Amino acid sequence: MQKYSFLDDYSEGCHPNILDKLIKTNKIQQNAYGFDDYCKKAKKSIKSKVSKKSQVFFVTGGTQANLIICSQLLKPYEAIVSASTGHILDKEAGAIENTGHKIISVKSNNGKLTCKQIAQAVKRYSFAPHMVKIKLVYISNATEVGTIYTKKELKKIYTYCQENDLYLFLDGARLATSLCSKYADTTLKDISKLTDIFTLGATKNGALLGESIIINRPKIALDFNINIKQKGALLAKGRVLGIQFLELFKNNLYFDLANKANEFAYSISDAFVNKGYKLFKKTQSNQIFLILPNSLIEKLQMKFTFSIWEEYDKENSIVRLVTSWATNEEKVEELINCI
Repeated sequence: MQKYSFLDDYSEGCHPNILDKLIKTNKIQQNAYGFDDYCKKAKKSIKSKVSKKSQVFFVTGGTQANLIICSQLLKPYEAIVSASTGHILDKEAGAIENTGHKIISVKSNNGKLTCKQIAQAVKRYSFAPHMVKIKLVYISNATEVGTIYTKKELKKIYTYCQENDLYLFLDGARLATSLCSKYADTTLKDISKLTDIFTLGATKNGALLGESIIINRPKIALDFNINIKQKGALLAKGRVLGIQFLELFKNNLYFDLANKANEFAYSISDAFVNKGYKLFKKTQSNQIFLILPNSLIEKLQMKFTFSIWEEYDKENSIVRLVTSWATNEEKVEELINCI
């Protein structure tokens, strides 16, 4: 019997609307390298939801987007500050370091950074010319532990960055589920006003592949396409990315899919809590972190796959379950019935 997966939110292919559009447009000739009609329309659609002044670029994946952004923004001696759980720290095979930039880790229990933590890191690395200079603040929303930034938190960080000549980069691989969280008070327009640059993830929200890079400061966008090309990320058939974003931002589909993923996550989270099990972190988006007895984990693993995040103590472990736009409702009920 094949186990049902709650490992991640990209185990399935893509939403049927995208496949249909790819098939229907398959033999229509278009300009290459993102100069096709679909990319143009998709960018226009995204800009209408963020800011007309923002610049939009498409690449295939999150790690690719992150390393291109960091290489664009930083001089060789400049560094990045990130929460200790940040994706760029230990989930990207040293991609950022490979561009020649140090990542400074700040211990975080909830996946988020505060102005105080950033300021402490900046002070610690101010012994010029013997230390790298912090220039970029990296945050993700939702974070690696599923938590989300409030508008007030984001505004504080952005204000601090502006006052201290730092860039603020928000990794939005799971931005859709964070914006659609029942605990969220931010919008796409807010994100565009309170960051210098951010990514709008599609791979984890219904697309076959694709991330959109949104640049909110014009000078940053200068020659950005050249950097994309140099990093091997400029697709000849850029239409494949444009079509996907065009479909996702048609009739609110992008947000509907994220809402669906979140609702499944809340149902699973509530079921475990009602049975007396503890959350490692409050479920705010489509990632559920639970502290479970190892004996229960072994039983659940007979029917389902999910991540064992880390050991909690000798008898319990922290597990992560992730829901998606395509999560099977019957399998959610089956998981709930199992406990």
